[in-house]
Amino acid sequence: MSGTSPAAVVAALRAELGPGRADVVVGDPAVMEGYRHDRATSVVPGAPSAVVRARVAADVQAAVRVAARLRVPVVPRGLGTGLSGGAAAVDGCIVVSTAAMRDLRVDPAAMLAVCGPGIRNTELKDAAAAHGLWYPPDPSSFEICSIGGNLATNAGGLCCVKYGVTTDYVLALEVVLADGRAVRLGGPTVKDVAGYDLKRLFVGSEGTLGIITGATLRLRPAPPPVSTVVALFPTLRSAGHAVADIVTRVRPAALELMDRAALDAVERVRPMGLDPSTAALVLARTDGAGAEAAAITDACERAGASYVAHTDDADEGELLMGARRMAIPCVERLGTVLIEDVGVPLPRIPELLAAVERIAAEHDTFIPVIGHAGDGNFHPLVTFDASDPDATRRSATAFDGIMEAAVALGGTVSGEHGIGVLKARHLPAQLGPDVMDLHRRIKTALDPQGILNPGKWI
Repeated sequence: MSGTSPAAVVAALRAELGPGRADVVVGDPAVMEGYRHDRATSVVPGAPSAVVRARVAADVQAAVRVAARLRVPVVPRGLGTGLSGGAAAVDGCIVVSTAAMRDLRVDPAAMLAVCGPGIRNTELKDAAAAHGLWYPPDPSSFEICSIGGNLATNAGGLCCVKYGVTTDYVLALEVVLADGRAVRLGGPTVKDVAGYDLKRLFVGSEGTLGIITGATLRLRPAPPPVSTVVALFPTLRSAGHAVADIVTRVRPAALELMDRAALDAVERVRPMGLDPSTAALVLARTDGAGAEAAAITDACERAGASYVAHTDDADEGELLMGARRMAIPCVERLGTVLIEDVGVPLPRIPELLAAVERIAAEHDTFIPVIGHAGDGNFHPLVTFDASDPDATRRSATAFDGIMEAAVALGGTVSGEHGIGVLKARHLPAQLGPDVMDLHRRIKTALDPQGILNPGKWI
């Protein structure tokens, strides 16, 4: 990469953007500090040369043209809620923030929304709901995360067990390529098989192939009312067996799991009066017929649940789901957290949960477990005291052990959070040399200078 000075990068950006746009470019280190990192606290970010606070796609194009000319890295950034270091700055880079790209239009007749990457997930949901429609992708951070970040990581969430992940709702993307060209991929039609489905190549690519500047997203009719089932289990393994049984019978709208440690962390903030002997809680929502709630209840009882109840009251159900969404922030109060994001085939859920328990004991590390159990995507929360070098070492070894266990069970090192910096070294173990080579060929074809989000993935 180039050794161009930060002052030269800032000057080139301002010249490229033209008169009256000086405020789009930031060169003050104190201001840039807030753009260096995302929520992956264990990832040490670099120092950017400049930040471009893009308002329109042309701003992104200008930034990428300068980067290509000067051969400096470009790191795209949404609202900084990522958990894998995908938006972590590298030394000398241009951080391109898309947070101010906030156009939003809903077309109720076509059942779609056209939006900029800076729109928050919750804002899109609210805009759709105003027309009696629904945008299903539902990450736990939906109130603070951006659509651009959701697209970059192919975010999932609580309801994807039934309704799918972000890519299932993408009709079209606007993308700035590594040479500064802007392209439109896909269109507003429901069916479109003209050419390669390139838009899906960019969804989940974490800015390594191009920068997403706009999206056309599919909406659905509002979902029917939900019922919520809650079950408590005396062992984590029995909860895993219940989940594996449930998904062979019905497809719930959400199916979540929290272990005792996660429950205790939430209990400190929002007391729920749970039995302290509870090893795990399974929380299911169904928007199907009443028979679905009955099937879920039966599966939990057969697996040995100590308590099962269900409610049709929407507020009561949302209170329970709110406790689940609070889990990560509550655990973060207890120490530094490395947030795992592994997934396994559904029949192997009990084996994964057992492996996490074993790894936590072997490395004397606190690892609460939460997860989207209905699709096998779990978040073991490796928690430690960052001021203790030995605890830090043990936690890193435990983190690696969980990754290795997931791959050994036929699973994945990331179900929805992305690879970023945190998991880049684990990707080859899952994909193998031939598929990694294919990734590198695609990367080289679209980004021959290697300027787009370097150090992530490959």
